[in-house]
Amino acid sequence: MNNETTTLISLKEAMKRVDHKLQALEAQFRELDFTKENLMQKFEHHSKTLANQAAQDEMWTAVRALKFTSMELNILYSYVIEVLICLHTRVLEKLPDLVRGLPTLASVLRRKVKNERIRVVWDSILEECGLQEGDITALCTFFIAHGNKAEHYTAKARQMYIRDITFLITNMVKNQALQDSLLRAVQVIEKAKAVRTPEEQKSPLKGSIPSIKN
Repeated sequence: MNNETTTLISLKEAMKRVDHKLQALEAQFRELDFTKENLMQKFEHHSKTLANQAAQDEMWTAVRALKFTSMELNILYSYVIEVLICLHTRVLEKLPDLVRGLPTLASVLRRKVKNERIRVVWDSILEECGLQEGDITALCTFFIAHGNKAEHYTAKARQMYIRDITFLITNMVKNQALQDSLLRAVQVIEKAKAVRTPEEQKSPLKGSIPSIKN
């Protein structure tokens, strides 16, 4: 075997070793990319969790800071609870086979996370009402904070005590997200009231108040 042949063989072996190293490096880079992607996803999830927690803390603080008289609080509570009951009732109307499994609004909110059918119905109802998930968070927070001491007023009583609920909300509620959610809640109920018969307006609530806390 001459020197030229020996050199060629050595060169091929060296190229194979280089090729193997390159393949190993590519595998390492793929693993690093995968690890980086996982870390980025975890970081984004953690950031969203922190942002959501901060938003919830801010909403809770805003709700607790409301300075309403007992009468004003009762009127706001009445709108809030009627919206929550309305949403729960409409879910049950669209999912009659799940009535026994969705006894409260809390059960709807809990199960929609993993149940696509419930989630689709829920999303469609929110869209029909002109509401967003943030509104539900705000309204549920209001209910949890004040539901144990507030009373429900009928539509007739509300109108007798306060002529302009919109003016009250815009002037007394400083947190913009909470203000918008309460205004939308009023709009939902007033719009629904406009299409009810006089007999239906006397009994605006269907069924009992659904649990929010559980």
